Amino acid sequence: MLVISSKEFRDNQKKYFDLVDQNQQVIVQRGKDKSYVLVPISEEDRFFLDPKVIEEVQEGMAEYKTGKVTKVKKTDLDQLLGV
Repeated sequence: MLVISSKEFRDNQKKYFDLVDQNQQVIVQRGKDKSYVLVPISEEDRFFLDPKVIEEVQEGMAEYKTGKVTKVKKTDLDQLLGV
C-alpha cells in the first residue's frame, strides 16, 4: 500500500495510475482527515454507475415492493425464452 499526498498525485498521475493497473493499492491523502483509494473500474462497473440504469433498477424495486408484478410459471418462462 502506498499513501501519497494529493499534490504528489496531481504532479505524477500517470505514475500512480500505472501502479494501480499493476495491482498496487494507492491511497491519496487530502489534508489530515480525508483519504481516497484509486481503483480501476470495468465496463460492467460503468454500466451499473449509469444514472439511467440506477433509475430503472430503483423503479423496478419500487414496483416490486408495491406488488406491481406479473407472476410467470417456469414452463411459461422457458417458452418465452425459447429454452
